[in-house]
Amino acid sequence: MSRNTRTLVWKLRRHTARLRRHFRNLRAPSQTNGLSRSTKRSVLVSLDIALILLCWPLAMLLQGAPLAVLGQPAVWAMIGLGLGLSLTVFYRRGLYRAVLRYITGAAMPTILSGAAAGAAVALGTALVLGAPAPAGLILIHALLVVVSMGGARFGLRAFIRKPALRDANPVIVYGAGHAGQQLVAALHLGLDYRPVAFVDDDTRLHGTTINGVRVHPAADLRRLTEDWQIREVLVAMPSLPRSRRRRIISRLETLGVEVKTIPAMGDLVSGAARVTDLRPVMPEDMLGRDPVPPRPELMARHIAGKVVLVTGAGGTIGSELCRQILAQKPRKLVMLDVSEYALYRISTELRDMTDDPSGPELCPVLGSVQDLARMRAVIRRFGVETLYHAAAYKHVSVVEENLIEGLHNNVFGTRVLVQAAIEGGVSQFTLVSTDKTVRPTNVMGASKRLAELICQAEAQRDTGCTFSMVRFGNVLGSSGSVIPRFRDQIERGGPVTVTDREVTRYFMTIPEAAQLVIQAGAMARGGDVFVLDMGKPVRILDLARSMIRLHGLVPYMAGDDGASGDESGDIAIRITGLKPGEKLHEELLIAGNPQATAHPRIMTASELALTPAALETLLDPLAQACRDFDIETVHQLLRAAPLDYRAPANEIRDLLWPGAARGQTAGHLRVVSESGKRAGQSGG
Repeated sequence: MSRNTRTLVWKLRRHTARLRRHFRNLRAPSQTNGLSRSTKRSVLVSLDIALILLCWPLAMLLQGAPLAVLGQPAVWAMIGLGLGLSLTVFYRRGLYRAVLRYITGAAMPTILSGAAAGAAVALGTALVLGAPAPAGLILIHALLVVVSMGGARFGLRAFIRKPALRDANPVIVYGAGHAGQQLVAALHLGLDYRPVAFVDDDTRLHGTTINGVRVHPAADLRRLTEDWQIREVLVAMPSLPRSRRRRIISRLETLGVEVKTIPAMGDLVSGAARVTDLRPVMPEDMLGRDPVPPRPELMARHIAGKVVLVTGAGGTIGSELCRQILAQKPRKLVMLDVSEYALYRISTELRDMTDDPSGPELCPVLGSVQDLARMRAVIRRFGVETLYHAAAYKHVSVVEENLIEGLHNNVFGTRVLVQAAIEGGVSQFTLVSTDKTVRPTNVMGASKRLAELICQAEAQRDTGCTFSMVRFGNVLGSSGSVIPRFRDQIERGGPVTVTDREVTRYFMTIPEAAQLVIQAGAMARGGDVFVLDMGKPVRILDLARSMIRLHGLVPYMAGDDGASGDESGDIAIRITGLKPGEKLHEELLIAGNPQATAHPRIMTASELALTPAALETLLDPLAQACRDFDIETVHQLLRAAPLDYRAPANEIRDLLWPGAARGQTAGHLRVVSESGKRAGQSGG
């Protein structure tokens, strides 16, 4: 089978579920779907009557009683009264309301209670009327009723479901614990999946059968996938530590199957998800570390009972900060964002999370951190005590092409917010920073390092506000990050684009990053630069290959010119080259002298800080150059600043800089820029 054919088959697999459901209605189930509910109920009642009556002669044969006693009126009175009470119990307890196709073992107690009630009445009638029916005979009859009625129902269920189950996808469930057993029980009720094997690392379970499914060791995985032509493996181990989960998923990568998991245990316990809510393997399943539980005293120190402001509240980190802050029960949570939709989304989500009318007051505010009057009004109106500044333009390539606006927002927006915070009496100010501030090769990284310097300089003043910065790398699944882009590219059939074969990045889960930001801010003494322990850097090419394999596909490298290389794969990986301003490897420290803190995942760095006067000397001309749209001067000032800015010389990519789109350099544009300044250009 060619690569294109395999890719097409994989795409079609994702759309066959709806077609299968349609055809199921045209096949065997249609034999009963045409009957009304009352007709089906009448058929079942008639079947039960026949079974209960037939069980009497069978019980007599087993007991050794003569069948001639069936001709006595007292025996028929006993049989009739017992039958009537049994049917009444069955009806009252809802046995005839159950849909036969989805009936489970939960129906057996109802059948047992009805049979017991009928047996009790039969025994009483026999004693009163003197019918020749010993207690042993009546007991045998009751047991036969339970077996025959239960067997008939499960037999009919199997008959009705069998044609549809032939179309169900055979799957292996990894994990035979409580969650795996629940999952298999639920899959037995559906028609999309047919569990054919359990796999578990617990040797005590090997060879046993659970819910009709045999448990195998992990060593049998490859044989099982080949024997059953498995396309999907379902991992049902929600409480497993991430390190062990990562090892299991790495083992499954090599099988050429799609891997799905059930939700995390926290979501299952809280009711936010069900065990049957299968999802593809998430990046945190492959990259996430075992989390360190947050320290409650640090999480609540500057939040509980206080007024908290989060800027950029609709962004990836900002929204998670809001979720974590809400759990600490602040008096008010003020959410600021310039995007109306992002603000609406997070405010609606948080309102849905809290039903307590006496809970924290949620205050969504539209506004830009560049607007000093607006920031002053927000901080004073709500009496903000703790502030988390997460608002920033963060995408390297976008800021490179709109660098004046990037500086306005990231640098001077921070300057405005710091000024408003000091004037408004904010006691704690935490800046969410990035690893791209370390020896930056792009304007975004340089702008965030300037934002750090602003906070460090203000920390030297006696303002009553404690400033701190928290620096970390990429978060898994953030908007515009590599993970969602890879997933979209795989869904489209490729190619998956990687900038360089050797490029690496640090990754951290969104909840862990937000918790560590809050805990780091709680430990601040003033001017601290906190660095989060991001673990080991991840090779992006390896990440792309893993994601493709976990979709049940085979990756292959495309030629450098875009032509196909190895035709034996399904999804191409294409190397595109580093974008302007991108690094092969990110760093977290400038000076390389981190110090431990009270938290094992948080370090503090002692790095260069400017005095307030020196900072003003740097920022004032930079602000004037931005107002004049003088990008040459902006670049010169950034290189002269103590940022260790390492962008290529004489390269201007701002889309509004005259000639930038034609690839001209700053040297060629001096005359044009002067005319632009005389014309009063602004923006970017």
